[in-house]
Amino acid sequence: KMIRKSKATDGTAAGQVGIKKKSKVPGVMITQFIETLPEGKSHPDFTRKPIALTIQEGKFAFFKAIVIGDPTPTVTWSRNNGDVSDTSRYQSKYDSPSNEHTFEMPNVAPDQADTYKCFATNEYGQAMVTVVLNVIEVGFKKNKAQKQAADAIEGDFKTVLKRKSKVHPKSEQPEKKEGEMDPKFWELLLSADKKDYERICAEFGVTDYRWMLKKLNEMKKEREEEQAQFVKSLSNLRPIQVNADGTASFEIDMDLIEQSSSIFLYKDGEMIPYTKELGDKLKHSLKKIGKKYIFSMRDLMPEDAGLYQLDVEDVNMFSTDFKIPMVDFLVKIQEVKAKEREDAIFECVLSNPFAKILWFGKNMPLEQGDKYDIEVSEDKLIHRLLVKDCMVADKGIYCACAGIKSCSAWLVIEADKDAQKGKKTARKTTRAGGSGQDLQKIAKEQQAKLEKEKEERKEQMKASEEAAPPPAAPTDTPVVAGSAASKPRKSAELQVKMNIDSDGTWFKDGKQLNSGAGITITKDGNSHELRIKSCSDDSSGIYQFTSGEHSTQGKVTVGDVPEFDPDDLHKFSKPVIVRAGQNAAFKMPFPPQESLEVNWFKDGTELKDGGGVKIVRERNHSRLLFRDCLRIDTGEIKIQLKNPFGAIEATSKLIVLDRPGPPEGPVKTVETTSSIIEIKWNPPKDDGGSAVTNYIIERQQTGQSLWTKLGDVSADKTSFRDRNVTHGKKYNYRIYAENPEGISDALETAESIMAGIMILAGPPGAPKVVSASKTCINLTWTPPEDDKGVPIIGYQVEKQKKDTNQWIPLNAVNEPIEDIKYAVKDITEGSEYEFRVTAINESGSGDPSPPSAMVCAKNPNMRPCFKDPEDFIVVRAGNSARIKICFEAEPPPQITWLKDDEKISAWINIINTEGTSQLVIPNSKRSDSAIYTIKAKNSVGEASFDIDLRVTDEPKVPGPVELEQTVHGKLVISWAPSPDQELDDRLYYMVSQHDSLNRVWKTIADRLFTNTYTASNILPGTEYHFRIYAKNDMGLSDPSPSPTWGTNINKVPVTSNGIISTEVSFERPPSILVPLKVHTPPKGYQLFMTCAVRGYPAPTVSWYLNDICINSDNNYYITNSFGVCSLYILRVRPKDSGEYKVVAVNSFGKAECSAKIFVRGKLYLRLLLYFCSL
Repeated sequence: KMIRKSKATDGTAAGQVGIKKKSKVPGVMITQFIETLPEGKSHPDFTRKPIALTIQEGKFAFFKAIVIGDPTPTVTWSRNNGDVSDTSRYQSKYDSPSNEHTFEMPNVAPDQADTYKCFATNEYGQAMVTVVLNVIEVGFKKNKAQKQAADAIEGDFKTVLKRKSKVHPKSEQPEKKEGEMDPKFWELLLSADKKDYERICAEFGVTDYRWMLKKLNEMKKEREEEQAQFVKSLSNLRPIQVNADGTASFEIDMDLIEQSSSIFLYKDGEMIPYTKELGDKLKHSLKKIGKKYIFSMRDLMPEDAGLYQLDVEDVNMFSTDFKIPMVDFLVKIQEVKAKEREDAIFECVLSNPFAKILWFGKNMPLEQGDKYDIEVSEDKLIHRLLVKDCMVADKGIYCACAGIKSCSAWLVIEADKDAQKGKKTARKTTRAGGSGQDLQKIAKEQQAKLEKEKEERKEQMKASEEAAPPPAAPTDTPVVAGSAASKPRKSAELQVKMNIDSDGTWFKDGKQLNSGAGITITKDGNSHELRIKSCSDDSSGIYQFTSGEHSTQGKVTVGDVPEFDPDDLHKFSKPVIVRAGQNAAFKMPFPPQESLEVNWFKDGTELKDGGGVKIVRERNHSRLLFRDCLRIDTGEIKIQLKNPFGAIEATSKLIVLDRPGPPEGPVKTVETTSSIIEIKWNPPKDDGGSAVTNYIIERQQTGQSLWTKLGDVSADKTSFRDRNVTHGKKYNYRIYAENPEGISDALETAESIMAGIMILAGPPGAPKVVSASKTCINLTWTPPEDDKGVPIIGYQVEKQKKDTNQWIPLNAVNEPIEDIKYAVKDITEGSEYEFRVTAINESGSGDPSPPSAMVCAKNPNMRPCFKDPEDFIVVRAGNSARIKICFEAEPPPQITWLKDDEKISAWINIINTEGTSQLVIPNSKRSDSAIYTIKAKNSVGEASFDIDLRVTDEPKVPGPVELEQTVHGKLVISWAPSPDQELDDRLYYMVSQHDSLNRVWKTIADRLFTNTYTASNILPGTEYHFRIYAKNDMGLSDPSPSPTWGTNINKVPVTSNGIISTEVSFERPPSILVPLKVHTPPKGYQLFMTCAVRGYPAPTVSWYLNDICINSDNNYYITNSFGVCSLYILRVRPKDSGEYKVVAVNSFGKAECSAKIFVRGKLYLRLLLYFCSL
């Protein structure tokens, strides 16, 4: 795992040790100052560490931490880049109740984004943890960030094309100096496991391991610092290897700091294009699954071998060497049919020795273990896979991979038919499978063949060494390497004309020249000429002609026209095909030359560096990159090399694949009938680089929002017949073109197309008024007598006010009324209206009907009637009593209220509104209970209704309870009546029973209108208690308890007849077995506490809060199960604070215990328990 290292000073003082310890909390670093801690003392540690935070600027940011240690640690905070001494921006706080240390940053700013550290220190050690704060900038700063990112891309893009790795392409590798290490050696070591160091060193001939490790550690440190700029961590580096499906891949877990960082792949120093998925167009792909990056390569060939590197921006993250051995299968694995619980074996023979091949089963790699045995012969030619104890689940395809060669075969498992159901059969000792050939013989022959080839190579090398000529003696004549002599050379002529006839001498670079060795010097009168028959590189120089005191000179430069390597030219001429949005790259190598000008062209127009085009010119090659290609980037790409001696060009083609353009319009209507609509269109102008495969047609009925796919037509057809249409309906159509890259935008019809011609319906019958009121007029009508053969889909209703001439539609044509009736609510009370109706079909609205009779918007006369009144109402004494009655009547009625058929008193309020009458008694008393009658009367008739109003209160406690047993097993319970019995004729009683067997109160009688009750099933030796409750419409009274009935009643003393005996008595005063305590820690607003008491007779247990009994308070749920007393508070409130006391009492004494509860605010609940018992 890669971490970014930072410089830190050791926190230990002189004389202290620095023992690094691991915390149980991940991410916490602990330094212990002394070797042995004193008993009871501890170094600091975090039980809760700060959590990384991403927050918008201007918000309140804070970190929280909880630390432990003895003595109590001192907590301090710091940041990597800056100080935290400004109290207006940084505040450290400590909350003693929660033991939380808080670091607050009010109104956080972007410059406060940093890595913060929290230190907890005492005399025995120090604990430290880091936490990251990210601040999101808002407003215009976002544009600023985008601009900075764009500038960064613009400035650094050349580094994308200029390889910064020390590994260069073969064409760019500089001349290797003696003793210099291959950069590939270090790149492999930086990404390799330690177990592979020895193999890599042996491969590159390195024997000084100490020197290698020292230098490698230095390079690793530098590389980690570079990587830390872009990634948080690196792990699980898996070297490249061949998979069962014939692909090769390597994996790396990488956590990027910026997810937008660019990722590049290189092979032997050359950038290779890749796609996000393994498609048909590109050979390489890079997929991301979470933090895992998987590089894959398909269609493996021998030339795919090389050093593969993954870079983020310009920093290398991983390097792996892909070696493809020259090996093939002489004998491939064969299909194996095995029985269940039998062993199966696959065998193969290779053409060259191979230490280990890869085995796969059902696309999963197989390793040596309990299930599989992998065997290799001594000559490493024969390889075997043994599948032990075959089961039906082992059925599938098995594969052997050697380099880039592979072979596969089926393993078929036959189920054991003789096996008993549910039982496993015994394992068989036989083996199935094998190649069916003598592998030892084949391997022996191949080994002999390899040895023979080895000897032949040795003989050839020996013969070539003997035939080599001895080294030539050194001479002063320069030796010219290369094949320049085979190329045709041009001649050059230098001419000088004098004004008089005179002799002269020719010089080259200060040396006198004479005729000979390809140079001819002639003189013709005043003209002097120097002719070079065949120019070469040696012919270049300064030529001078001297005659007496006069001289003249000129420079001759010999060079070649630029040229391309035929293999590079052939490779460049292949078209580059990419999908839209991908990058396209062109590269052209060429021999280095002086004064060489390189230009790139697209469709004859010269390309410049900028925008989405990047051009990089190097000494021996040039690169062209198109970023985020668009379809319009398709065209001819040309590179031109030009020098003073001529120019040469190479042409390629860029093809950007994209979805096609929309079909060409407009959409033409070829035919429209009552059952068919035929449309026609033109092919798209741009097919997206791939031929259009088909067209997709969709249809929408006018007035609806749903588009329905009708089908596809082949690319050679540009017309469609829609046979599923309805006469008179209008339709819209959309046409899409499709190619292998996707679907185009739609071509849509400009106007709706009707099936057939327009046919309008005849007029409906004149509307009739069914009923009328001041808010609604109900109409009905008859359909048209003639619908012209086209179905009617609805109607439109129009209204016209009296003394006006404007018809106002009540519904839109596209929202027809489907029924032949309609309720008109858009009317004004007292106004007169007439109405007419129009029938609507698919062609539109037809002729209107004759108008209806004039009608007035008012209510008809109506006898008063009451709407859902209540006939019985109960009100608590002291509250206001309200009786609300709704009624209907026309004209409005006269309302009268009576109490017990008499006129109501003046202090009772009557409130009448439209359709409602309400009787209100402000402060009701029991004497207000009565039968209230409401009467409504108008010119049509009258109506009345009686309401029984009861004003009452919760009943008072019944009188003393008496118990009497007249018959065995039955007990007569009698009690004095409640004081409210005479005032409330609806009052009744309820009896509850509690015995020493169940210890739970249960209701044994309810709705008793008498003052006695006979309880049955009364058992001797059992203690009974009874409670009498009074109940009415308002609720339940407090109970009236009975005397105890049970064990000691009517006890007859027993005489000892003079014999002295010791009596055993179980009677004892109450005692606290388990003091009051919280059963579970409180969560949120819930609390549960228990205690245990004992005593005989069983004590009566009471609960008190602040010395107030809460046994009958409904806010507390109290139970007593065989002396285990529990109290449950479902929702703790501030008023629940106080001292809770449990008191147990019987005839021999009393015992109690208590606990205090403090409720703080809404979020904190703290319990302080203390116990006392008597």
